[in-house]
Amino acid sequence: MSPPYPVSVHGGHSGQFCNHAKNTLEEMIIAYVDHGYRWVGITEHMPPVSDHFLYSDEIEAGLNAKTLQKRFGDYISVGRELQSKYEKYIRIYVGFETEDYTGSLDLAKKMIKKYSPDYVVGSIHHVNDIPFDYNKNFYRQAAQSCGSADGLYATYFDQQYKMIGNLRPKVVGHMDIIRIHDPDYRNRLVKPDIWKKIVRNLALIKELDLILDFNLRPLSRGEKEPYLSAPILTKACKMGIDIVPGDDSHKVADIDAHMHRAIDCLRAAGGKTNWRKPVDER
Repeated sequence: MSPPYPVSVHGGHSGQFCNHAKNTLEEMIIAYVDHGYRWVGITEHMPPVSDHFLYSDEIEAGLNAKTLQKRFGDYISVGRELQSKYEKYIRIYVGFETEDYTGSLDLAKKMIKKYSPDYVVGSIHHVNDIPFDYNKNFYRQAAQSCGSADGLYATYFDQQYKMIGNLRPKVVGHMDIIRIHDPDYRNRLVKPDIWKKIVRNLALIKELDLILDFNLRPLSRGEKEPYLSAPILTKACKMGIDIVPGDDSHKVADIDAHMHRAIDCLRAAGGKTNWRKPVDER
């Protein structure tokens, strides 16, 4: 099979290690194999710093920060076992997805030192410690904390810039997820003050030679375009940034559901399809 074969630089959330996902991690891996993926990065979420940052589904399940930190260690162990078990069929990279709220980057660095993941995806789901992507109510709260929807975008992209410089993640996850509950995001993203921050962040990604996650999760929700939205995708391609699909799968049915559409979209924007791996291998 010649490129563009399917891959995922940000995938493999499973119900085994993520409360808002389904299926076991092994079932996810088998699905990737069945769909002909050459390689996949599994990137379960890092554990929370404290109980303050628990999500409601985690609380309802009787979990806390301590038990989630143990579960994260179990995830790394299972990921390594599957990496070895399926090495004849698929190359698995065992990573994790970061957070960016008070104390999280320090914890992420400790997790990196302790578990030596193959790579990390640098993602942001909080602004002013509010989980803006969880639901529309939290999104409104986050916007109010920033003074306006425009202020929310500005704060998010400033926070992202700092996270990239501080953590230098191999992959920058769903760069424009801040649009998630904004029906006017297409106009807002290209407002001069906001667009300037986006271009600045892209320039840093290029300078640090990082990978952009072309995240297909919105397509699984019936939205019209992935993260990256068209203007950001076009700009990133013109800048020569490496862009790689990430299905951000949360169940077996998500895997490969929108990959061909994404590849066509990326090609139309001028992107390369000789997928760069998140790990430098010789």
